[in-house]
Amino acid sequence: MLSAFRESRSFSDIITAVVTMTWWYWMLLGLVLAAIEIATPGGFFVAFFALAALIVGVLELVGLLEADAVQWALFSALSVASLLFFRRPLVTWMRRTDGPDAVDTLVGELALPAAPISAGEHGRAELRGALWNVRNVDAAGLSPGERCRVVAVRGLELDIRSERSR
Repeated sequence: MLSAFRESRSFSDIITAVVTMTWWYWMLLGLVLAAIEIATPGGFFVAFFALAALIVGVLELVGLLEADAVQWALFSALSVASLLFFRRPLVTWMRRTDGPDAVDTLVGELALPAAPISAGEHGRAELRGALWNVRNVDAAGLSPGERCRVVAVRGLELDIRSERSR
């Protein structure tokens, strides 16, 4: 079968067929741009150009686009229009699906001081299996292993209060 293909087509026919297969170039460009979007921490900029390149490639494949100028114009128009109309809703939707920060959920959790902590002093306490920097906001000192509750999160430091002072 391969020999029949070779005999039925001349070298110039094969070169012409390869050169006119611009849909491959659009598909390749779309895939490269999609890979760049995935590899970079971005805000969904390159993805719209990738999608436009893939659309132009499909339209070229089915024969709806012939002239290179029309292909480039459609690619540009699709890229800019989709970027303007769809980027903001997409970014908003992606941020909306993010849950609350795990640190914000620490308020009300049980913490156990690792060493005695005087009133108003700083120390270390175990919470969720890790040691945290804490500040005793209770009026009395805390002893090691005493049950305390997190009352506030201030950056990487937690404010704790003894359960007995409730």
